[in-house]
Amino acid sequence: MVKRLRDYTLDLALSVKPGEIMTLMGLNGSGKSTTLNIIAGLLQPDTATITIIGECLCSTDKGINVPAEDRRIGYVLQNSAVFPHMSVRDNVAFGLRTRHIPRAVISERVTYWMDHMHIADLAAIKAGNLSGGQKQRVALARALAIEPDLLMLDEPFTALDAESTKTVKELTRKFVKKLQIPCIVVTHRVADSAEIGDRACVICQGKKEWEGNPGEIPELCTVCRCR
Repeated sequence: MVKRLRDYTLDLALSVKPGEIMTLMGLNGSGKSTTLNIIAGLLQPDTATITIIGECLCSTDKGINVPAEDRRIGYVLQNSAVFPHMSVRDNVAFGLRTRHIPRAVISERVTYWMDHMHIADLAAIKAGNLSGGQKQRVALARALAIEPDLLMLDEPFTALDAESTKTVKELTRKFVKKLQIPCIVVTHRVADSAEIGDRACVICQGKKEWEGNPGEIPELCTVCRCR
């Protein structure tokens, strides 16, 4: 994918396998969130080919550009982006309702994911009254309830305490493996990358700087000095 930005041009190629978690790392402004937004269809690239599980979502050469709402992508943001005025149950159901899933199926999936994210006891509580860790579990449940072809998390641990971070990491790894979906996690912390990732990709000013085992990230990357 290529996107001309104000200070540099994002020019990046990524590949993530089913059941694999890739951590995308780099300094603030290196292009991490921009990359996710292009994949999600929230930002238009200058040129790109984006294919997920054999389906082409974007091809500037072929004139293909699937709208963001029609891409089966679960996207969890740093601030969780739960709807504070809605109950936990309605938050988890939101993506399913916008896709006009039958009511019985929505009820079944929402119950399943609330149980597995350990938030069933919070079902009737408005999301604005939850802790940061609880909100992230609601956001993760909402993202997985749509049965996505790709899961993306943008700095999901930044605002969480140590216990909540551990829980969200464990749940993410568990269900990415169980459902065999590709997953991209944006983080700037090497420790997070080592604990959750199967593979790490470090970018600097929109270019791939290093890729490999998360436990082997160099002390000093050639350009960005990410550590």
